[in-house]
Amino acid sequence: MNLAPSILAGERLALARLLSKIENNMQEGLTALNELFPHTGQAHLVGVTGAPGTGKSSLVNQLAYYYRHPIQGQTPRKIAIIAVDPSSPFTGGAILGDRIRMQDLAGDPGVFIRSMAARGSLGGLAQTTASLVQVFDAAGFETILIETVGAGQAEVDIARLAHTTIVVEAPGLGDEIQAIKAGILEIADILVVNKADRPGVESTERALQNMLQLGHPIRNMKRPEDAQDRDDEQQAQAILPIWVPPILRTVATQGDGVSELVRAISDHYQYLHDTGQWKKRERNRLQNELDNLLKDSLVARWRATISKSEYKYILDSLVERRISPHQAVESLLDGGSPGKSF
Repeated sequence: MNLAPSILAGERLALARLLSKIENNMQEGLTALNELFPHTGQAHLVGVTGAPGTGKSSLVNQLAYYYRHPIQGQTPRKIAIIAVDPSSPFTGGAILGDRIRMQDLAGDPGVFIRSMAARGSLGGLAQTTASLVQVFDAAGFETILIETVGAGQAEVDIARLAHTTIVVEAPGLGDEIQAIKAGILEIADILVVNKADRPGVESTERALQNMLQLGHPIRNMKRPEDAQDRDDEQQAQAILPIWVPPILRTVATQGDGVSELVRAISDHYQYLHDTGQWKKRERNRLQNELDNLLKDSLVARWRATISKSEYKYILDSLVERRISPHQAVESLLDGGSPGKSF
C-alpha cells in the first residue's frame, strides 16, 4: 500500500502508520520516503536539548500550545513534536513519558506528537529521527519541535539536524561548568534558563553569560574595514551579522517567558534567511544524513560478504591477543581468512 498520497492529503492515520514503518525499517516506509522527499524543505526544525530535569518536555508543551493559540492577529501553526525517549537496556522500549506531560495538546488536530525510543543511539536522537522529520515536513507541518533524550553531554547531534537549537538549563542542578566542558552550550542558538522561579537563577544566568563572552566567535571577529586584503568570500563573511544567542528565563509550568522564547525563535528564523545561513544549514543537514546513511549501508553490505565463521575467527584471535584491533579490521576488510596465520 502506497501511503505517500495519503500523507500529502493530510490523513493522520496514514501518517501514524508510515512513521511506524519507518521506525521498523520496512521497505514500504523507505519507498514512501523517496516519494515524499521532493515535498520537503519548508518546515522550521527546532531542537530542544539539555540535561535531565531542566523541564524540556514542559517547555515543548508550552511552545506548541503557544503556536496553536497565538496572540490576536497571528495564524495558528501546524506543529509536529518528536520526543526521543531513552530506551530500556533490557527490552529496548521506552516509557514515552513526554506524552504524559503534553495533555494540554490532546485532541488538537493541528498537533501531532510522536514519541520514539533512542534504541541505543548516541547523540540524543534515534537513527530514524531525520526520516520522521522528512515525513512531517512533507505532511505540511510548519514547525517541528525535536526534543532529545536528555543525556547531558552527547547531544550535539541535534545541531546537525535542527535549524534552531535551544539549550535548556535550570538553576540548582550544579551542571553549568560541566555543560560548558562538554560543549553542549556551544551548539545553542538560544539559551533558556527554565524553572526561573527557583533560587540560583542569577548565578546560572551569569555562568551562561560568561560562557558566551569566553567562547562566542564575536570576540575573534575583525572589523569590516580590515577585510580589504581578503578575497570576496572572506570579505562577505567578515561583514555578516553575528547571531549572539540570547539568554531567556522561563517558567514552563506556568507559561512565563514562552512568548519571548517564541519571538527569539522567529528572530533566529529570520536571521537564517537574511544571511543565507538557512541554505547552508540545510546543505550541512542533508550532508550529515547522507553520510550516516552511506555509513550504515556500507557496513550492511560488508556484513553480507563475510560469513559468521570468518568473523568469529577474527574476533577470537582478537580476544586471545594474537592480533591487534587494527589488524583485525584490516583482515576483515580483506574478506577475513580463517586459515590465515598472524
